[in-house]
Amino acid sequence: MRQSLHGHGASRGNALGRARVREPHALEVAEERIGPEQAQAELARLHAAIGQVRGEIRTMRDQLHGALAHEVGEFLDLHTLLLDDPELLQGLDELVGTGLYGADYALRLQRDRLAAVFEGMDDAYFRSRIEDIDHVIGRVHAALHAHEAELQGVAGEILVTDAVAPAEIGRLQAQGVLAIVTSTGSTLSHSAILARSLQLPLIVNAPQALAQINDGAVLVVDGATGEIVVEPNADDLRAYRARVREEKRERKQLRRLRREPSKTLDGVDMKLWANAESREDVAEAHALGVAGVGLYRTEFLFLQSREVPDEHAQFRAYRDLVLGMTGRTVTIRTLDIGADKADDTGLALRHEPNPALGLRGVRLSMARNGLLETPLRAIARASGYGPVRVLVPMVSGREEIVAVRRLLERVQRDLRAEGHETAERIALGAMIEVPSAAIALPTFVRELDFLSIGTNDLVQYLLAADRNNDALGDLYSPLHPAVIRLLHGIVR
Repeated sequence: MRQSLHGHGASRGNALGRARVREPHALEVAEERIGPEQAQAELARLHAAIGQVRGEIRTMRDQLHGALAHEVGEFLDLHTLLLDDPELLQGLDELVGTGLYGADYALRLQRDRLAAVFEGMDDAYFRSRIEDIDHVIGRVHAALHAHEAELQGVAGEILVTDAVAPAEIGRLQAQGVLAIVTSTGSTLSHSAILARSLQLPLIVNAPQALAQINDGAVLVVDGATGEIVVEPNADDLRAYRARVREEKRERKQLRRLRREPSKTLDGVDMKLWANAESREDVAEAHALGVAGVGLYRTEFLFLQSREVPDEHAQFRAYRDLVLGMTGRTVTIRTLDIGADKADDTGLALRHEPNPALGLRGVRLSMARNGLLETPLRAIARASGYGPVRVLVPMVSGREEIVAVRRLLERVQRDLRAEGHETAERIALGAMIEVPSAAIALPTFVRELDFLSIGTNDLVQYLLAADRNNDALGDLYSPLHPAVIRLLHGIVR
């Protein structure tokens, strides 16, 4: 019987095939207490499972070849880091060894603790990192009970499951899966990012999928709209075939147009720039013919390790980014992170009741020794390989820009004296996201080479409305007259 279900489109594309339903591996275990005499054996069992998963990930990493080695490798490395995270391991050891909880229940408790930290973050991307925690802990739980983690024989099928790990995405595509539908998940998850990079249709957060779709049912999925049609009729199939034809036509047309100039009908040049978070994003942006990278978020480097990355690690990342764009300008934003995320980076910051209004962005970078100079040195070194710009977040006024400019110029002089090649001059810009910077812009605009308007935070601060508070959804509006007037003033 035909029915239509809906989720969130996370990766565009259309697919028609039979469903392969994978039942969720539940972590909803009841509270289990053990006796003191059982603690060591339970700890040994838990650590054996963690070691098994670590070995499985290493094996998957070693088996990657070609493009997948880059596409999937970064996510596997992240999961290895999570497995080695002292906070995760110490928490589990305490729950079992001291709290005398069984290993299964300890995993659930530690997962919930970490989830509470991530869910309290104000950035949707970082909130979605809980999915990586879920994937890792889920694999450990499966290893505890010797569950088979691999999925075989999915060629020509559409996988329907509760969640899918980034490491699975590449393997499933290589096996010939047509599309993936999950009952949970975020469009900002690593799995979604990877699916988009691999052009594999993905629908997430379709809560009825597992309950309403039977194994073997015929499905039509639309990764753009998030619609899943179960047992489609003739009209659905005609519509599907029309979408596929249109998709092919659009891709063919875009391939022809991607090298053409971006210009409005009245003759105004409009340059299209890309956001980038990884080498894969850079490769895709380059292939699409964008003018450059308009925003590279350096905080992703910091969040991949519990230690602050040193100058050489940052330099390698920025150099690869610049080389990947082959002469097109790359805009690198200095660290934009606050107390709500700092615990995951090796930065020890005191708790702040309102991190969004606290020590974040350039405020934090200027307050901590080396936190601004080290990235600027790395960026300046990368400038010897291609054009780069520096973007400063959370600017409140002229003083911060002047200070960053002076430091950047000193860093360049120092590097040249050390024998490093750098650009003659590196463009410096500001994120206009604090109302004071927007209002006072005429007083320091001459200090800037460019600017970028951070509308999310600007709207939030201007309207005093937390964008993550559902109760304020009607008030938080980018089209509010005050926002439009302020934007007009900035652009003018």
